[in-house]
Amino acid sequence: MAGKVSSDPNVFLLPDIGEGLQEAEVIKWLIKPGDHVEEGQPLAEVQTDKALTEIPSPREGVIAKLHGKDGDVMKVHEPFVTFEGPSDKDATSATDDTEATSTPDNTSDREDAGTVVGQMAEGLAGVTRQPGKVLATPAVRRLARDLGVDINQVKGTGIGGRVMERDVRAAASGAGAPPRTTPPPRKAPPPAPSLPQTAAPAQTRPAPKAPAQQVQIPEGADSHRVPIRDVRRIIAQRLRQSVDTAVHFTVMDEADVTELDALRKRLGAASGEKISFLPFVCQAVTRALTGSFGTLNATVDDDAGEIVQHRSVHLGIATDTDNGLMVPVVRDADRLGVLEIARHIAHVAQAARDRTAAREDLSGSTFTISNVGSHAGRFATPVINYPEVAILAVGRTREGMVVRDGWFRVGKLMPLSLACDHRVVDGATAALALAEIVRLLQDPEQLLAPAR
Repeated sequence: MAGKVSSDPNVFLLPDIGEGLQEAEVIKWLIKPGDHVEEGQPLAEVQTDKALTEIPSPREGVIAKLHGKDGDVMKVHEPFVTFEGPSDKDATSATDDTEATSTPDNTSDREDAGTVVGQMAEGLAGVTRQPGKVLATPAVRRLARDLGVDINQVKGTGIGGRVMERDVRAAASGAGAPPRTTPPPRKAPPPAPSLPQTAAPAQTRPAPKAPAQQVQIPEGADSHRVPIRDVRRIIAQRLRQSVDTAVHFTVMDEADVTELDALRKRLGAASGEKISFLPFVCQAVTRALTGSFGTLNATVDDDAGEIVQHRSVHLGIATDTDNGLMVPVVRDADRLGVLEIARHIAHVAQAARDRTAAREDLSGSTFTISNVGSHAGRFATPVINYPEVAILAVGRTREGMVVRDGWFRVGKLMPLSLACDHRVVDGATAALALAEIVRLLQDPEQLLAPAR
């Protein structure tokens, strides 16, 4: 329950700052015992679902105790900080203030404090209410703006009428909500000055770069233990869940992208942007998923024993960062053109690398693409981004012998590896889906228009 509070008014419990979140790792305390804090002042940075989030103070006061240290994993609804107890007079005043602010006629109309999770109000972390407005977190309000939904017309299904992400998405799809007006034009992220290239002539190919994280063994020691923390801990948990739950199998093939290479160079010259193969791969995938292979655009709800098919294609783009692998999401990729996809990839990938991505930008994908070829290697056996049912690994494009209409020539070959959950996707379906992606990449002119 998001609004759970301690029976001791001086003990602040770690709030539920994400739907279904059970724990969070303290990355850095921003205060110490003895500090005087203001209401809404950030107390700590915590790691939740791959995103950094600040926990704001629910009140003004002096910090008596921190119930953890940097690196600790703390449970939701367990003591987070303890405040020094006020005098009886102060306590009475604080109680009166609390009762006053909990009355609808006295709801605070202050603006969001500007933290990631916003103000603490009505017992819900990050939920703000202004006169005439519904309860919702800043992230949900931002999502509503992006989708062209009037959030004040959405009926919330959360505690106390709180509008949840699912409510906004239901309203955007027209389910259980007033008809939408024409949404505003999608805000395109700033153009990418440079996108990583997945192809280079073999003779001029640079040596692969070493990973950003290097093992540092202390001088004179034979070994060194490193705690599994932060993003790495979350990655480990999710991969373990995927391997333990999904039944993985992989099909592999190569696409002759010689014509695609020429097309992307022409498009780059015309647009003034440097474009990699990846946006074209994304476009080919969305065409396949919105065509005959919608089975792969799905997630599994194991608790309900159901397969959830999705109409829109929300592409997860596996991104290597200094903190580990993250999967930012390009939403509604099936409605975007190649250049739009390229710009969105650059935008969400950079946000993931500098850890400014919002939680909703790191969740909700329906299919994931891993561009392993941006580093090195050809084929792969990628681990499915559970609860999705499929993931495509793109290897490094190389020069090789291509046979077309009985003639040999030197062309560019792109290795592709499609891993699927055999509980949902049959082997023949996966092989045919990969064949369709290959066909689209080998006939690239049709990829220039949006999928629909």
